[in-house]
Amino acid sequence: MSAPPPTGLNPDGTIAREGSLTHVPPAFAPLIEALRTHLPHTFGPRLHSAYLYGGIPRGTATPAVSDLDALALLHTPPTPQDHALASALMAELNAAFPTIDGGDILLEHTDQILRPLTAQDGGFFVACLCTPLTGPDLAHHLPAYRPTTLLARQTNGDLHRVLPRWRHALTQARTDTDLSVLARRVGRRLVRTGFTLTMPTWGGWTSDLHLATDLFSHHHPHQTDLMRLALRTATRPTPDPTPLHRLLDDLAPWLETTYTATHGRKSTP
Repeated sequence: MSAPPPTGLNPDGTIAREGSLTHVPPAFAPLIEALRTHLPHTFGPRLHSAYLYGGIPRGTATPAVSDLDALALLHTPPTPQDHALASALMAELNAAFPTIDGGDILLEHTDQILRPLTAQDGGFFVACLCTPLTGPDLAHHLPAYRPTTLLARQTNGDLHRVLPRWRHALTQARTDTDLSVLARRVGRRLVRTGFTLTMPTWGGWTSDLHLATDLFSHHHPHQTDLMRLALRTATRPTPDPTPLHRLLDDLAPWLETTYTATHGRKSTP
């Protein structure tokens, strides 16, 4: 059985931008308007621009189940106080809008995003995976992206750094919430890394975790069961640590070794 034809591309073969404010489900509209209003009040003139990413701007979010994913770009490097303000705003929005189940407001410095190596990671994230919410769109200053080995290396070629942190987090998890949050994070990342391992061969882009799993399994059928476990862990996380141990002991090390051999390790600016 052949893999489905590449998707997620513009006519010239570059990766198309996901999401649009027109795709935001109506149930989330008041939340998004509140975010658009509060971010400039929180960061003032230091705010360059803000973006949505994830299921809400893709139109796939489920009220009371999905989380809010947002990015704020600042003219200056974010400080610990800035991150505290972002966390406080997220908590305020989460309490005020039952349409979401948590979320995160990421902070980045515009200069960092525009650096050449970072532009193959954070720049790709802004230009292709983020939907402009307010302020000038930084994507106008970023290159067009194609599903290449360079993009694969710079987006997910750092499992060698991430894996020890996950293992430490698992030993430190004390509550069911801790375990469920970690399970979701690990499952999502492993599915996305599995997809970008095969992305240059497939020649397209997707953020659909189910399609990503199918594409990976087409190229690496011997790892299908473990990758489907990662998908279940990403989409239906539980506090049971057993799947996490299996993913961290079996799939993640294989994926890190294979990824490094195929695309190399991520370079840092």
